[in-house]
Amino acid sequence: MATTDAGLRSRLSEMGPTWLAGAIATGPATIGALVTAGASFDYTLLWVVVLSAVMGATAQYLAMRLGLLTEAGIVAVVEDNLGEAWAWLLVADAVVAAGLAQLVIMKTLAAVSAEVAGLTPVTWAGIWGVVLAVGLAGGGYEYAERGAKVLVSLVVLLFVASLFVVPIDYGAAAAGLVPTVPAGVEGALLAAGILGGAVHIALVTMQSYTMRARGWTTDDSALARFDVGASMLVAFGVASLAIFLVAASVLSDPSLGAVGAATALGPLVGSNAKWLFLLGLWGAAVTTLGGNTVVPPYLIADKMGWEQDTDDSRYRAAIAAFALVSVLGVFVPGAVFGLLIQALAVGFVGTPFVLLLVLYLLNDPTAVPQTNSPLENVGGVLLVGISTVVAGQWVQRVAAGGVADPVSLAILAFAAVLAAAMLGLLGLTVRNWLADDPERAVAAD
Repeated sequence: MATTDAGLRSRLSEMGPTWLAGAIATGPATIGALVTAGASFDYTLLWVVVLSAVMGATAQYLAMRLGLLTEAGIVAVVEDNLGEAWAWLLVADAVVAAGLAQLVIMKTLAAVSAEVAGLTPVTWAGIWGVVLAVGLAGGGYEYAERGAKVLVSLVVLLFVASLFVVPIDYGAAAAGLVPTVPAGVEGALLAAGILGGAVHIALVTMQSYTMRARGWTTDDSALARFDVGASMLVAFGVASLAIFLVAASVLSDPSLGAVGAATALGPLVGSNAKWLFLLGLWGAAVTTLGGNTVVPPYLIADKMGWEQDTDDSRYRAAIAAFALVSVLGVFVPGAVFGLLIQALAVGFVGTPFVLLLVLYLLNDPTAVPQTNSPLENVGGVLLVGISTVVAGQWVQRVAAGGVADPVSLAILAFAAVLAAAMLGLLGLTVRNWLADDPERAVAAD
């Protein structure tokens, strides 16, 4: 028994790469989507919350597998096997999604910091921008991972503790496990936002880089699988479920902001409700912002042929620049929770493309020494299919509302480019499939 406990403690201490992904996933955008979904539709979207943990773990598993088998960054793998244009499209997709999230999360962190400690949000944005630039450019991945482990654990504990004082309607919760999306743009937006928190392009693309930063290879496959399961399926899944159930049980105003949601919990968790909630939101914002800051620099450095560590001054400068530019997020107009959900949904639109890229590469024997098993392919196809359908539902409802405003037009253009890229990838898949079987190729001719 002692040996088993020691082995478990050893594995927990060695974990890391997916904890950073979990830190980003358990962020204020996810909290905002979960709180708003529960307050707006009670338990109706519980099935999406459960699905998000399963899909998030599946996405990280496939990304982990690609990273271990290639021992290279995803951008380099794409460029070597598909060409430079595909690599640039991947970089652009990730930078747009991560950049938008970065701006909105900085706005959230600045607002929560101002509420907790005083000063103005603009002042706090400047402070956090400098902290990120100095800390991450100086400590890099190791700095981000250590902070992620501590703060994500704290966020999980805070929200799980709330479940013990919240009156949950288990009958209504069971009914919420039946898949259904409430009518209108709002229901589709929240479904896309919740899934976008778990299955986001930033999480998928960063996995190969964070594993390389830890020096993991195929010899560490068992540890990597444990890392994914414990971080995404368990920690992220439990945290998401706790946040949603608390919101669905006691909140009834979908327009609540962070302070309003915290105050509404007061009768249940006492006078410290506001600080309990804000502390959880603050911790989530810090971990997400820290993890998200390193994503675009990883991809850009990989594409440009730079080293992806802080010994390379160009990579270090990219991290500092991205951290400082995020300060501008404090000036983005709009309510925090609404902006967070929008940012997640836009990021989710960009995610099916990168998932299909990963699945394509994992089935290309010239890219990986061991291609996917049938079971892994079934999981990958379901992941791509579900994410495409949910993202497509939201894009369709955005289109149905008209394209008079620039934001809707930009979303539709973004979706159209990536949809065309996915069709191109599917065409390459069919061509390769036919080339591998001469009889099929003859029949096709």
